[in-house]
Amino acid sequence: MRRGRSYRHLVSGLLVLFAAQAQAKAYLPEGLGDALPPLLQLAEEQNPELRAASEESAAAAERVQPAGALPDPMLAVELRDIPADNPTLSPSAVGSTRYQLRQTFPLWGKRELRSAGATSAAAVSQAEREALRLTLRAKVKTAYAQFYTAQSSYRVIDGIKWLALGLQDVAQTRYVAGLVPQQDVIKAQAERWSLTNELIGLEAERHHAAGQLNVLLGREPEAILALPKALPALPAEYLRPYLLQVALLENSPLLAGMAAQNQAAQSNAELVRKNRYPDLTVGLAPIQKGNRLDAWDLMFEVDIPLQQETRRAREREAAAMTRATEARKQALRNELLNRLNETRITYETLGKQHTLMVDTLLPQAELAYQSALAGYQTGKVDFANVLDAQRQVRKVRLDIVKIELDRYLQLVELERLTGKDL
Repeated sequence: MRRGRSYRHLVSGLLVLFAAQAQAKAYLPEGLGDALPPLLQLAEEQNPELRAASEESAAAAERVQPAGALPDPMLAVELRDIPADNPTLSPSAVGSTRYQLRQTFPLWGKRELRSAGATSAAAVSQAEREALRLTLRAKVKTAYAQFYTAQSSYRVIDGIKWLALGLQDVAQTRYVAGLVPQQDVIKAQAERWSLTNELIGLEAERHHAAGQLNVLLGREPEAILALPKALPALPAEYLRPYLLQVALLENSPLLAGMAAQNQAAQSNAELVRKNRYPDLTVGLAPIQKGNRLDAWDLMFEVDIPLQQETRRAREREAAAMTRATEARKQALRNELLNRLNETRITYETLGKQHTLMVDTLLPQAELAYQSALAGYQTGKVDFANVLDAQRQVRKVRLDIVKIELDRYLQLVELERLTGKDL
């Protein structure tokens, strides 16, 4: 009975493993996906959200010229003294026909202020598009790093599985020789199947990361990608806080967009203030009687600014909105500088931890495992200690992979904040 159950468990595990291996065939050994730069270029070309933002930015730029243009002129035709006994719409058959052409001229620099407001709005749209582009690049880099990390973790676990296989052979040899109980062999087999289960989970993570990457590229989630070869190299030199701050203040599209919003609010406030003064409308009206032009009318029209309290309220509103955008700009500046500082410190801390793990903890864990394995082979160490040592090697190696991912993601955030590749 036990042998039958073990056989069924073995077959089930092999089927799951074969399914994972079949799923891995969705990846190519090399091609699109094995390096980051082509993915970034493709994302900027094909991502539908970025394309939409580009079209919106182009639309905002087209609003600048109409904002400062003169309003369309008005033409009116007035038929006077239409005969009651013989109604007609013929200009020559009525008492007189008056043709009126009217044009409004905004004065006091209002057209320039409207154009300036539209220009600032276009700058806001362009800054939003740039912020979206940087965010998209950060998302692509993150998905690529997660794709690579899943692959790296897969290789780590696969290597540990071979260690477990060797440990199982040692336990089997000593069990056959009657030196250890069968329980050691069973534990070794259980450890191998546990590692196989981890490999299946990591294959699913790899598949999810590839799907997310494809979506960012504007492709179908199941489109074929090559396995990533390596993460981009991290900066070899120290990231100077002052230089990072200067880059953020100069390049951040979020700050540029907020500055453009503030400029638009200032233009609007000045335009509202200029609305105290009326625009001028000029009208010219030739008068037709019969088949000839008999006279001309010339008209000048202005608004009478009687609703002063309403105008003052609008001016106070515009001034308050200007002060609000100034306050938001300062708040955003402080928030981004703080986020930049926190990200830089985290990046440096992870670098120190990575050095400690690679140079100290991993060699110690591997040495401890070799020592425990040698002790087990001579009967001085029990099997549980060997398993613990093996698991410690696995933990340290996976921690190194995770720290490499976390550190790279901090660099990605620094690049997004500063608007430049570091």
